[in-house]
Amino acid sequence: MTTHPPKRAFSLVEVLAAVSIIGVITFLALPNIISVKQDSETSLAIARAEAVNIAMNNYIMAYGRTNATNTWATKTSDQDRYALLASYLTFAPASVNDYMPAGYSVTWPSSIASLTKIPLSGPSGSIPY
Repeated sequence: MTTHPPKRAFSLVEVLAAVSIIGVITFLALPNIISVKQDSETSLAIARAEAVNIAMNNYIMAYGRTNATNTWATKTSDQDRYALLASYLTFAPASVNDYMPAGYSVTWPSSIASLTKIPLSGPSGSIPY
């Protein structure tokens, strides 16, 4: 009769201990991962709002204040106003709703006669930038 060497394997207790340790590490790391994601979305929203401010300024410089403000006043929807500025934005999807990250929005001014920062709001309310 031949004897086989014993097979080496992990016991059930060792596997459960390893899974428990991985679970604890995940539980501790998850809040940090979520906060990093939220911070990056807020930073992206701020950067895009600033890009809109710069695009409005460039639009006025390209068309002149009078022509730009008159044309802006004829556009009543956010999409129409966004379309006026799309060529001045580095990233400009077809729809204004696709421009800002989910949960964030800008309030388009009814007039661009006086250049002011457009208001930015997010899940937690108004965001100063």
